[in-house]
Amino acid sequence: MGNRGMEDLIPLINKLQDAFSTIGQSCNLDLPQIAVVGGQSAGKSSVLENFVGRDFLPRGSGIVTRRPLILQLVNNKAEYAEFLHCKGRKFVDFDEVRQEIEAETDRITGSNKGISPIPINLRVYSPHVLNLTLIDLPGMTKVAVGDQPPDIEHQIRDMLMQFVTRESCLILAVTPANTDLANSDALKLSKEVDPQGLRTIGVITKLDLMDEGTDARDIMENKLLPLRRGYIGVVNRSQKDIDGRKDIRAALAAERKFFLSHPSYRHMAERMGTPHLQKTLNQQLTNHIRDTLPGLRSKLQSQLLSLEKEVEEYKNFRPDDPTRKTKALLQMVQQFGVDFEKCIEGSGDQVDTAELSGGARINRIFHERFPFELVKIVFDEKELRREISHAIKNVHGVRTGLFTPDLAFEAIVKKQIIKLKEPCLKCIDLVIQELINTVRQCTNKVLGSRKCGQHAIGACVISVLCLFPPPAAPSKGISLTRRGPFPTRYTFLCFHMLLNPR
Repeated sequence: MGNRGMEDLIPLINKLQDAFSTIGQSCNLDLPQIAVVGGQSAGKSSVLENFVGRDFLPRGSGIVTRRPLILQLVNNKAEYAEFLHCKGRKFVDFDEVRQEIEAETDRITGSNKGISPIPINLRVYSPHVLNLTLIDLPGMTKVAVGDQPPDIEHQIRDMLMQFVTRESCLILAVTPANTDLANSDALKLSKEVDPQGLRTIGVITKLDLMDEGTDARDIMENKLLPLRRGYIGVVNRSQKDIDGRKDIRAALAAERKFFLSHPSYRHMAERMGTPHLQKTLNQQLTNHIRDTLPGLRSKLQSQLLSLEKEVEEYKNFRPDDPTRKTKALLQMVQQFGVDFEKCIEGSGDQVDTAELSGGARINRIFHERFPFELVKIVFDEKELRREISHAIKNVHGVRTGLFTPDLAFEAIVKKQIIKLKEPCLKCIDLVIQELINTVRQCTNKVLGSRKCGQHAIGACVISVLCLFPPPAAPSKGISLTRRGPFPTRYTFLCFHMLLNPR
């Protein structure tokens, strides 16, 4: 492959990423990419803005990046930006780019600082950039702030692991120089998934903010915590520079001057700075794509053959074919099962910020409503002592015992446990109602049509509530608070409604 072909590798992968994002799935292909990881305020946003030469990323305190941002840089004479979700619209004003990122983030996650794994695709055309694709991920945090869920640290970590565990993903670990490198969140994470340091590129920021008399020379020379791809130091704009709208071009010139004048870095100044980092990432990503291309091509060909085979089956498609109906039904049931599990486990693609739903409502029933019902149980200690006394005496009869007999204990305990039956059954009814609502929601999503969804509810509820049948002789409706074998006739009726909607 010639030089021209090598230059086209990154745009080619960009097209694949856009295609998969548009259809909402990855087709089980791990595309070569670079994931940017680091703690909050490590300087990730400043590094990316220095690449583009524009202020376009949201800023603020706490978690600012709350969805993965797939940033595709394309070398071009004209300078503008495009979003995949705003096709046909060119953003010339980069302040509007920032506003669009914030609006699109809030659309999925809400304004409560929640996070979502659904990425935002942004492509920036500029004469000042090299062809490069980066994924900006949320910064790692330790403490939940404001309305954030208490497990926000684990949520962010799980999201990062979805990207960095892939062998096809290079890791850009951003660490500030004014903190202990041994405590770096980014390097710790990369060490877990890349113990040999083969996929990790270290970026050290804030070199100009180190304490006087200290430097990061050993780190830059790859002597401390060595990485196969090494470290590159950068100097970003300070918060004062950002607030004062300091031009990024002037900031890059100041960065160059810092490395040339600093006694610890001047001998390696040509291997430091944002321009060198961008050039290095371009080369590393191109080489990485070239190395992974054979495996990627093999996977694409196998999936293409599989799809062609499936298309061939549709050439002889007959709407009244019973086997086709059965296959479609099985696919719908399988999809229903996946959606239902996501609703209950709380791992769905879209997070509802308006109200509790699915598993969260069931959790609230168990941890809030059920204890409340238990507290309402009337407990008379004086009456209990009298019952215990009578039970012990009745078990002993004419004999006088030294120890409390087991039969008396069991009799008292069973009587107290019976008092728990009513709140337990009430809790069961509430949980079942939530399950029915979740089933209805998932069924309507799978079938699309509300009419068909209503006919299918009965059959779907069977699979979830088969342990809660109606009583032996139901008179008015169906009660879901008794146990016993499920009526076969009712089961067949529900499946008949599913297969033959009117």
